[in-house]
Amino acid sequence: MEYHVIQELNREQVEAAILRNEPEELLIAALSAALYSDDAAWAESVCLRLSGHAHFNVRGNAILGFCHLARIHGRLDKIRVRPVVKAALHDQSDYVRGHANDAVDELNFFLKWRLRRPKT
Repeated sequence: MEYHVIQELNREQVEAAILRNEPEELLIAALSAALYSDDAAWAESVCLRLSGHAHFNVRGNAILGFCHLARIHGRLDKIRVRPVVKAALHDQSDYVRGHANDAVDELNFFLKWRLRRPKT
């Protein structure tokens, strides 16, 4: 795994990337919204929209975005986000499942949720 600095994109740039639907752009869009937007509800909606994307890296980064939002803003819509994270725990991709497992830890820690991993 390689670390890359996430470029800060404004709302218009993120929304334009979503419309273009280019996975390489969307990888950054989800994380940029989560890390830099002051509008937590909008950033959460970006991550929710991208969590169902066909490309596994986009889905995984959207799930990772929930971790950043929990840490930075201290809140997420549990009714909307919880089922997405729970579903991601069963994703076909190791990348998505890995971020979902991280999300369980982060959401439990920062938001005091009680998410559980599936029994193996």
